Amino acid sequence: MNTSLDTANAVTSGAPASDAAVRPAHASDPATRRLVLAGVVAGPLFVTVGLVQVLTREGFDLTRHPLSLLSLGDRGYVQIANFIVAGILMLAFAVGARRSLAGGPGRTWAPVLFALYGVGLVLGGAFTADPALGFPLGTPDGYPTEWTFHGGVHAFAAPLAFLALVAVTFVVAKRLRWEGHRAAAVWSIVTGVLCLLLCIPFGPAASMRLFVGVALGFAWIAVYAAYLLRGRASS
Repeated sequence: MNTSLDTANAVTSGAPASDAAVRPAHASDPATRRLVLAGVVAGPLFVTVGLVQVLTREGFDLTRHPLSLLSLGDRGYVQIANFIVAGILMLAFAVGARRSLAGGPGRTWAPVLFALYGVGLVLGGAFTADPALGFPLGTPDGYPTEWTFHGGVHAFAAPLAFLALVAVTFVVAKRLRWEGHRAAAVWSIVTGVLCLLLCIPFGPAASMRLFVGVALGFAWIAVYAAYLLRGRASS
């Protein structure tokens, strides 16, 4: 079957397109595979490094302190690197996703939103939060009354990343539905809604909910990246 005609018919009719029709010719090359694999690695690496610090950093309490405060203090460089490496991996995945998707919904916006998530993570690492809630040890309890420049950039980076993450779950859901994967599309939407609710930055256990929301979002990314890898492996 002519894949160009198949894609055109699917787009105009709204019917699910075949795998061959929605996959560009270069999607199975090794470089693209490595870029997509970055999306599988980013989340587990970020969450694991974060959890190790949560359990080992003196004075840190995840029920009170957001994960970004780990970027402060004597070993703050570990979390700074964690943010930046995860962001770079997400930027690589965004390129891989763009190369793995042909015609159809989400081909443009999914990679853009994955990239924005990566940019938010890099900015969150490069520009650290201001000390708060008694962390690092020896700093005043409560929140700072004034933001520094780097604290302000960090405060901008966090919602940029979270909103991009939530938005891309809906964009990918539309594409999955177009591809005929309706159950996966529903799962993607549910993930986005849960991430949005968990990442509301106030209320009880906000920092704990935020960490769970980030972990859930990264898990969704890893599964979607694995889906793209499986699709390309079968091409």
